[in-house]
Amino acid sequence: MTRTTNGQPLRVGVFGATGYTAREAIDILLRHPAFEVACVTSRREDRPALGEVHPSLAGRSGLVVEALDAREVAQRCDAALCCLPHAASAAAVRELVDGGVRVVDLSADFRLRNLPTYERWYDTTHPAPGLLEGAAYGMPEFFAGAIREAAVVANPGCYPTSALLALRPLAVDGLLDPDATVIVDAKSGVTGAGRSASDATHFPETNENFKAYKVGAHRHQPEIRQGLSKTLGDDGPAVLFTPHLVPMNRGILATCYATLRAPMSQDDLLARLASAHEANPFVRIGERLPETKHVAGTNYADISARVEGRTAIVICAIDNLLKGASGTAVQNLNIMFGLDEATALR
Repeated sequence: MTRTTNGQPLRVGVFGATGYTAREAIDILLRHPAFEVACVTSRREDRPALGEVHPSLAGRSGLVVEALDAREVAQRCDAALCCLPHAASAAAVRELVDGGVRVVDLSADFRLRNLPTYERWYDTTHPAPGLLEGAAYGMPEFFAGAIREAAVVANPGCYPTSALLALRPLAVDGLLDPDATVIVDAKSGVTGAGRSASDATHFPETNENFKAYKVGAHRHQPEIRQGLSKTLGDDGPAVLFTPHLVPMNRGILATCYATLRAPMSQDDLLARLASAHEANPFVRIGERLPETKHVAGTNYADISARVEGRTAIVICAIDNLLKGASGTAVQNLNIMFGLDEATALR
């Protein structure tokens, strides 16, 4: 077991503990052999038991949800998962890092390398721009080296996770036509909108319904574009991203269309993807077309591909709450602290 210098398990604090992603992360951490959930926080003042907030966790922990600030958490923890909204998260991350805590941030605050791009798409001034340059983009499949050394790891968005696992290997290998637009057509379960109630996610609005939303204006679009560049240092190819809301609890199916520089066979395309992901324990490449039910409740990404002329059609299915959020967050924590990245995730 990896331990701190005083011989105890590594202590992890979870911010924003009342949400879906926090629930999934805590569930994983409670069975983790090297991490201990030291505190869970929320803006709630009534200090409910964790099992009251998340009944699925009842009986597994004696923790209460506390209204702690980042400085208090820094005194009690070695690492933290921030499941807070953008802007609020960056302010907490800055104080945690100042207190010597390593952080996986599940908000968007450290995903985009370009500060003006972030401030334009998120319509806010970044609270901690000084941390951007040193933050690692938290896709273990591509950036494990940077993640291992970073004080701050930016967990990817759920939609970008599905799109980049499918397309980044082809972009990095120079197989995509740089002048052609990449199209990402993705569908997500309702938990992707978070736990807070809204008119758009009210049961009568989503049940027996299927709709696109934020067409051409979704904040994950620049993240996907950035992820298709070789170094994350530029914007990458043009991306047209259309998300859809599906009346199911969890899961993402992303169908990605990209123009190849030259024709290639389906077998060659699948072989390229398999080679790129050979060392990645949670990516499964196969001829069978992915389905969300085959990855639900897991940290796996299932990927397949077809070719029509010079058009590559790459399809990826993930669980939006696990591989698209909390599972990858724990995967990142494992890497940051020198553990096998799959620990507690299988």
